[in-house]
Amino acid sequence: MPVPSESADTEAADSKVDTLAELHADIDARVSAIIADGHGEWLCRVGCDACCRRLAAIPDLTEAEWLRLREGLAELSPELLREISRDMAALAERPVRPIVCPLLDRAEGACRVYAHRPVACRTYGFYVQRDQGLYCKDIEAQVAEGRWAEVVWGNHDAVDRRLSGLGGTRHLTEWFFGWKR
Repeated sequence: MPVPSESADTEAADSKVDTLAELHADIDARVSAIIADGHGEWLCRVGCDACCRRLAAIPDLTEAEWLRLREGLAELSPELLREISRDMAALAERPVRPIVCPLLDRAEGACRVYAHRPVACRTYGFYVQRDQGLYCKDIEAQVAEGRWAEVVWGNHDAVDRRLSGLGGTRHLTEWFFGWKR
């Protein structure tokens, strides 16, 4: 039988994961709306890995994001986990920019844990923060050309406020190496 503090910790974590699932649903709805509003040729989709290959920093995740991501990692083969572990270790030791996401399947150009990816990965390319677009140089060029003038971008400040309610963050590499597999 769990001790009371463990039970409370588990309930709090479960509540945060539920809140994160609601946030994911809202983000997915905004992204779907952008694509459905006549923007089907949007660059951000499976096979485009430009942002995954040019991260500015090691991603920071809340505990809820890590718990969700950990579920996806647990579904991978031991061989893939060893490969990811090597990439995580190299990244933790020497985070040289541009940073390539250690969860990226470099041959396929796709995320190995796509369904479990963090919020930043879900919003990138579809959200803005105040007057700054959170997207790659390719979309930035299209915005400058006026190609996406009619897009109703997602509000990343609102996303950040919701994320802040999920607690503090740690680097992806810290979460990964603290994971007891």
